[in-house]
Amino acid sequence: QLQAFGGGLVQAWGSLTLSCAASGNFATINTMGWYRQDPGKQRELVATITSSDNTNYADYVKGRFTISRDYAKNAVYLHMNSLKPEDTAVYYCHAEYQTASFTPAVSTWGQGTLVTVSS
Repeated sequence: QLQAFGGGLVQAWGSLTLSCAASGNFATINTMGWYRQDPGKQRELVATITSSDNTNYADYVKGRFTISRDYAKNAVYLHMNSLKPEDTAVYYCHAEYQTASFTPAVSTWGQGTLVTVSS
């Protein structure tokens, strides 16, 4: 289970940090990430981070957003700077995990947290 929080209302060029913590029965959490979705649009990638700390960002957030992990807390964070009105969306946490070694990875989503950027 993923629990995401930290969304809210922020003015343009402001900053916000999203947090997501994983709980439950898992042996290993592989990739964690953040996606976002506007109403009427498809969910899109924001950033991902692997268990080796390799990161991947969507072009439209490069240089503004930073993804990080806390392995002790099974958590992932999204530090968002220089926010723009077009960043307004529901942000979803995602993780791929294994319940035991050598088992297929399982994909799971958090409940989403709304970020609203005012101009």
